[in-house]
Amino acid sequence: MSDLPPDLPRLRTLETWLQLSLDRIRQQITAEEQRLAAEAARRDPLPTPGWLIEHGIGVGRAPVRVHAGGCWDTRSRCKPADRDTARRALAEGVEACTHCRPDTALGVLD
Repeated sequence: MSDLPPDLPRLRTLETWLQLSLDRIRQQITAEEQRLAAEAARRDPLPTPGWLIEHGIGVGRAPVRVHAGGCWDTRSRCKPADRDTARRALAEGVEACTHCRPDTALGVLD
């Protein structure tokens, strides 16, 4: 003996109610997953790059300054760089930051 109603209209009503309930549950799951992902992103910031190259303003945006990764004097125009790229930029005449002295840390002195 089944605990479900025997007639089609009531079965369809139950089906609709269950579908709506399942949709609400899935929406809640999605919202919770997004909340947890945002929380994890705040908790686990991206690692600081070892070196940064600051670019100028305008067309071409040539490199203007090299910084160590944790320098406080960086601007929004900085891009991460690896050790070799930072050394090459300094060797090509790009200015070293006077605060963090990446030229000293990289062993590239004039």
